[in-house]
Amino acid sequence: MDSISESLFGHSESYRTALQQLDAVAKRLALDPGIHERLRYPRRALVVSVPTRMDDGRTEVFLGYRVHHNTVLGPTKGGIRYHPGVSLAEVSALAMLMSWKCALMELPYGGAKGGVACEPGQMSQRELEHLTRRYTAEVMLLIGPDLDIPAPDMGTDEQTMAWIMDTYAMTQGRTVPGVVTGKPLLVGGSAGRRDATGRGLVYVLSQAVREIGLELRGARVAIQGFGNVGSVTARLLWREGATVIAVSDARGGVFNARGLDIRALGAHAAQAGTVAGFPSGDPISNAELLEVPCDVLVPAALGGQLTERNADRVHAKILAEGANGPTSPEADEILADRGVLVIPDILANAGGVIVSYFEWVQGLQYHFWRESEINSRLQEIMTRAFNRVNAMAKRERVNLRTAALMVGIRRVAEAHALRGLYP
Repeated sequence: MDSISESLFGHSESYRTALQQLDAVAKRLALDPGIHERLRYPRRALVVSVPTRMDDGRTEVFLGYRVHHNTVLGPTKGGIRYHPGVSLAEVSALAMLMSWKCALMELPYGGAKGGVACEPGQMSQRELEHLTRRYTAEVMLLIGPDLDIPAPDMGTDEQTMAWIMDTYAMTQGRTVPGVVTGKPLLVGGSAGRRDATGRGLVYVLSQAVREIGLELRGARVAIQGFGNVGSVTARLLWREGATVIAVSDARGGVFNARGLDIRALGAHAAQAGTVAGFPSGDPISNAELLEVPCDVLVPAALGGQLTERNADRVHAKILAEGANGPTSPEADEILADRGVLVIPDILANAGGVIVSYFEWVQGLQYHFWRESEINSRLQEIMTRAFNRVNAMAKRERVNLRTAALMVGIRRVAEAHALRGLYP
């Protein structure tokens, strides 16, 4: 990491990985050095304090962030996460990945990301609303339907987006549905948005299994994470006839070699708040789940789960990254040497931003589509993207991650070359 990056982001593993990926691909693409240098840093970053009135009457101050990595292809797009680990470095790395993801999917967006360092699970609904509305007020100068369009991420949801939209509307004197995506249907959300990331992952996975001579029906699947992405992926794969043998969340996991009943597991998780303790299986930890012998492994929780310390113990044929950045560069090399097909995050989990784009378009037009139409368009874009990446991988003799980054970064770089440099 160079001196500028170190001064801004310290020794952040997530930002180091993002830069390492960019630099390797820039060398392969023989990028113009000036454009390469521009892509290494966010275009703009805002750090804000978020004073929040708590239920006991005291005021607690949280740190919040909003980062725009690149705007050459259009307004920026990216989620807002509430998590204790949120930092400027993490948000900046995720914003960079969003730039490549949007470009790979041929969406008219640049990458952004935001968040607040907090523990949402320990806050009341009223406290979360106060936090969200104040955070929105602090980052207001960076968001808007033609500037930057936030969406849900870890620790946030449809209700969070409704609060952001309402806070923004109060300053504008009118409702602006295009200011956020991932909203409830009643206030301008899109059909199919809630399941979009998991559904898109399944669409890509259905293409990938053919590459190694498998079928989804009967495939043995382990899923780390049972939030929005993990639970939807589990449910859809189970419906496709896959055998989901292991699932975990932050509080533990469950394993059954014969397969889990995902409908019953979902009901248990809804009541208990965790998949841990599900009676029709044996306890398993998050770390143990990554090493379960299976056909498909889906890390759909936090980043940084697969490293040089455990990658040689992964016993899957396909690893589909439902989470952002779950695999380190060192783990990538180990997995490649062991013949594991890795479907990278910017391809595997792009369904959310695709349907967010659909929601944004619908909001701008005040015209809404049927869910069947949403899913059909999502499948078309995800399938086309996989085929484009797979063709690049075969042509350049690289893995899918490198190919996906090459496609996305080249598109952003070409847009910079066409637009030139102001002044």
